[in-house]
Amino acid sequence: MNLPYNNASIFYEIQGTGPALILLHGFLESSSIWNSTVEEFKKTHTIITVDLPGHGKSDVVAKTHEMELMAIIISEILINHNINTASFIGHSMGGYVALAFTELFPNKVRKLILLNSSTYSDSEDRKKNRDRAIKFIKKQKSAIISMAISNLFTQENRVMFASEILNLKNEALNFPSEGIIANIKGMRDRKDRTSVLKNFGGSKLIITGKMDMIVPISVSEEISEATNTPLKTINGGHMSWITNRKEMLNAMRFID
Repeated sequence: MNLPYNNASIFYEIQGTGPALILLHGFLESSSIWNSTVEEFKKTHTIITVDLPGHGKSDVVAKTHEMELMAIIISEILINHNINTASFIGHSMGGYVALAFTELFPNKVRKLILLNSSTYSDSEDRKKNRDRAIKFIKKQKSAIISMAISNLFTQENRVMFASEILNLKNEALNFPSEGIIANIKGMRDRKDRTSVLKNFGGSKLIITGKMDMIVPISVSEEISEATNTPLKTINGGHMSWITNRKEMLNAMRFID
């Protein structure tokens, strides 16, 4: 399915029956990361998977893809299908979008799972790193994408999951440079939403990886304590949907 938005098109799919469950992928990913999750939950949930702007089959919709902008797009999809409430699972950047949605439309969110994600805004060092990536993406797109995706995995997992990592890189190389830049800008400029998670009245969960180098376990523990959110720790790093799929799916049973 496609949602027309800002003279562009957003690709999404709806499968299954039951309470609505929105699955939001991370940066340089697409909705295809959720294939096994969809199979696991579609018998009990109406699953909505979305290619966020500039990813997968979705167009670029703005020069900066703010988290709020992407949250509004999700809201438009729900409105089009007369869905009043939904649960959310967001991986990494998808978690940022889920938090923005929760802030904008708190009454529409039933349950919220942050998977290898954070409520914090970027540190100044992280913002500088993102600015550097923006500068080089047009000249050295392939190298930047290859490095960015490799850095999401531990050294051991780079060997064990070499074919999956290659597929990720090949898919991301097809994403338009302006879309990649728009998403980097959106992540760089996002605000801290720790208070959003703390004040959220529905069921909530943080799933973290013991070896996550992007959102370290110490950060997840800190956020968990500050927001009174249960924390589920699984083995592996940032890309748990590849490296620790069974553990991840078991942790997601919280959504039932």
